Formats: sequence, C-alpha cells, structure tokens
Amino acid sequence: MTDDQHERDGQDGQDGRDGQRLRRVFAAALDDALTGRGVATCLGLDQETEEALWAVYDAGYFGAGRQVSEERVAAAHRAFEGQLDGSNAARWREQLAHRFPSAENRHRER
Repeated sequence: MTDDQHERDGQDGQDGRDGQRLRRVFAAALDDALTGRGVATCLGLDQETEEALWAVYDAGYFGAGRQVSEERVAAAHRAFEGQLDGSNAARWREQLAHRFPSAENRHRER
C-alpha cells in the first residue's frame, strides 16, 4: 500500500468507502487468525496490522492452551486503527527519514 493510500484511508475514516472496505477486510483477517487459518497478504492491510494479526495467529497456534489473549487482539485492533488514521504511515515515514537522510541533510552534517 502506498503512502497516498495510507493517507486517504486515514482521511476517509469510518465513513469512507475505502475505510469501510478495510474494516471488513480486517474483520475477516482477524477471524482467520483467531481460527487458525493464518493471515492472508495483499489485502490492503499495512505491515504493522499484518504483523499484529500474525501475532494473534501465532499465540493461538503455538501458545499454551492455544488461547489468544485479549491483549493480542486489542493490539491488532490498535494497529489497524493506526492504519486508518494514518499514524502507522507517519511513523514509517519518520523511521525511513532517520534511516535514509536526504542528501541535503547529509551535506549539512559534514
């Protein structure tokens, strides 16, 4: 998903068509993770959300008693809300900027 798509989804919020579609996709993906079917990729969910869903799946598949904690499910919901509000994308851009400073900033540091 591109940065522009992240921003649009965040701007659409709950009322936008893209936001509504992503909410349905997330609900289905969470159900798949909780029922041991894994996590499909290329659904339009960002990396943070997918990783949180995999943590839910892993807890159920590999966890003691195969019980998924409410905290893991809540973390998946928080990650998804971060996708919708654009905070995941903003954090990603900030991390990228720190890893790869612009040529202008590198020149100033010398």
